[in-house]
Amino acid sequence: MVNRQQNLPRRALLAAANGSYRGGMPHLPRRRLPAAHISDESHRVTTFELFFDLMFVFAFTQVTGFMVHEHSFPGVLQGMVILVLLWWSWAPFSWLANQAHADAGLMRFGLAAVMVAVFMAALAIPEAFDDLRGGLDGPVVLALTYAAVRLLHLGLYVYAAGNDRPLQRQIGKLTVTAVLGATLVLAGALLGGPAQTWLWLAGMVLDTVLTFLISRHGNWRIHSAAHWTERYGLVVILALGESIVAIGVGASEVPVSIPVLAGAAAGICLSIGLWWIYFDVTAIAAEHHFAALRGSARSSAAVEAYTYLHLPLVAGIVLTAVGVEDALAHVEDGKALSVLGVFTLFAGPALYVLSSAAFRRRMGGGWEKWRLGTAALLLAVPAARPPLSPLTALLLVTALTAALVAVESLHYAGDRRRIRGMDAAGAGES
Repeated sequence: MVNRQQNLPRRALLAAANGSYRGGMPHLPRRRLPAAHISDESHRVTTFELFFDLMFVFAFTQVTGFMVHEHSFPGVLQGMVILVLLWWSWAPFSWLANQAHADAGLMRFGLAAVMVAVFMAALAIPEAFDDLRGGLDGPVVLALTYAAVRLLHLGLYVYAAGNDRPLQRQIGKLTVTAVLGATLVLAGALLGGPAQTWLWLAGMVLDTVLTFLISRHGNWRIHSAAHWTERYGLVVILALGESIVAIGVGASEVPVSIPVLAGAAAGICLSIGLWWIYFDVTAIAAEHHFAALRGSARSSAAVEAYTYLHLPLVAGIVLTAVGVEDALAHVEDGKALSVLGVFTLFAGPALYVLSSAAFRRRMGGGWEKWRLGTAALLLAVPAARPPLSPLTALLLVTALTAALVAVESLHYAGDRRRIRGMDAAGAGES
């Protein structure tokens, strides 16, 4: 009788000899994925992350264009819902990129896939609530790409967590909230009509609230304070850049004239004022405070001060951009700016100033009374409904913002020199 082993290949015989032969085929060892490159305190924002964020510049521009096109308060509400959806497509990746290097190995390919999905979602924003004839269903495309972004994030985070069991459990909790939110968004897209607005709003509120509850004292990791604060500063810069685009879009819709140039100059000065309010001192002081935190205190501050309080900061910039674009498009009409135009032009900066005050308060400072007072003045204008021309409205909101910058720069001159001196000293050491 012929020995069966004579009919087996040499590799199978060797496998059988060492006990790895199963079911008629050799059991070969599986190649494991290379581990993610975990970050440390020296980690900084990479150029690939900047490239990734550029997708959201286009998306923010699409949101502004959506609200300008709708030109109604329901349209503004829908635009804000889309903005929250975009925020939860961006903010989770700030956590992921702080956990592991975004430009290495599998992380790079995963984020590249997310970039494609985000760009497709941005293309569908003009049809988010009113699908155009022909082509794919716009709301469904946006809902599906949003779900894909959230799922890609969760998968990449599990990979980046490695053997960190507490972090894995935290990701599991986040998976529940993300799936619930995405399910409501998809259901709304399929139903359409008024139900879509309410289901999308419910999905974003549910996702936002539940994520806060599970994350505020959760087992998240912030390995690099410098990377974290820089990443959120950059998203504010990107939103401000989108507001500059809105100025150009609004001014390009009418012939160049003295009122157009004056309105555009006022819009640029308004953007500079918004930059100054956040970046001149507030962001620097917050960065120093954040770098001194460790463990759960750092992750809690990351959740509250950055992931959550930076959402209204960005929303304020987007609302401001809507108001500026609307004002510039009608700067030579000779008519009063619409109620919606006045609301967005003044409520946007008010929301931004209030959010910056809350951010400063959360990061170890007191309530800035000048900011609270300026926000109240800004909100009083649309409440009073004065008949303002577009140019007058632009000049007024710019003047109020500039006054806040001037008063704070003078009143807190000593603190300003000390904080900026600390930042300069830190830059010199690095």
